[in-house]
Amino acid sequence: MSMLENTTHAYQSKLYAEFSQVYDLVFARYFYPRIANVIRNLQIPPAAKVLEVGVGTGLALAAYPRHCQVTGLDLAPDMLEHAQERIVRHGWRHIQVMEGDAQDMKLADHSFDYVMAFHVVSVVPNAERMMREVLRVCKPGGRVVVINHFRSEKRLLAAIDRRMEPVTRRCGWHTLSRCEVFEGLPLEIESVYKTSRNSLFTIVVARNGETEPQASVARFDAGVVGHQPVA
Repeated sequence: MSMLENTTHAYQSKLYAEFSQVYDLVFARYFYPRIANVIRNLQIPPAAKVLEVGVGTGLALAAYPRHCQVTGLDLAPDMLEHAQERIVRHGWRHIQVMEGDAQDMKLADHSFDYVMAFHVVSVVPNAERMMREVLRVCKPGGRVVVINHFRSEKRLLAAIDRRMEPVTRRCGWHTLSRCEVFEGLPLEIESVYKTSRNSLFTIVVARNGETEPQASVARFDAGVVGHQPVA
C-alpha cells in the first residue's frame, strides 16, 4: 500500500526489499478489498490532493477516484517500479509516485487534503516520527487515514502479539498499540473500526487539528467511536 532507532533506511525489511516481486500475489487478495472500501467511504471530493505513504507497488491506486490528484511515496525503488508500470498500463494521469522516506518527507507543509498510511506503521523504524511528518504535510482539517494491525487491548491476544514479536521483527515488522501511534497527537478521531469482527486490521480515520485553536488530542480510552467493536 516502529520504534527501532535505525532511521537511515526506513523500509529495509524483507517485506519491502526482498518480496517486491511477489508483493501483489501475497497481499492483493487480502488487503485491497478493505483498502478500496475505506477509500470509497471517504467520498473524496473533486480536485482533492491525496498522499499515500508507503504506496509500495501501487496496490491501492485503482481505488482512488480519477477526479482527485494522488501522490504515492515509498522508499523502495523496486516497489515504485511496479507502481509506475501499473500507472502507465492503466493510463492514470491523476496519479504520480516518488521515492521518499515517510519519516522525512521532502514535501511542503500542509500540502494534502488526505494522507493515507495503509499497513505501513508497523514497518517504519520510528512510527512517531512518521506520524509527525504525516501531520506536517496534511492540511489543517485534512483527513489522516491509517489501516494497521495494532496490539489488542485484550490481555490474552496482547500476550500472543508480544510472544510473536521476535519472529515478526526479523521480517522488519512489529506490533504497536494504538496509543503508541496516536496518543498525544493533535488529531480529532472520527472513527475507529474493523470491516469485520474477526479482522486483524483496524481502520482509524481522523482530522488534522494541529493548527486549530481548540484542537482535540487523540485518545483511545473507553468510549472510542467506531462502526465495529475493536479487539
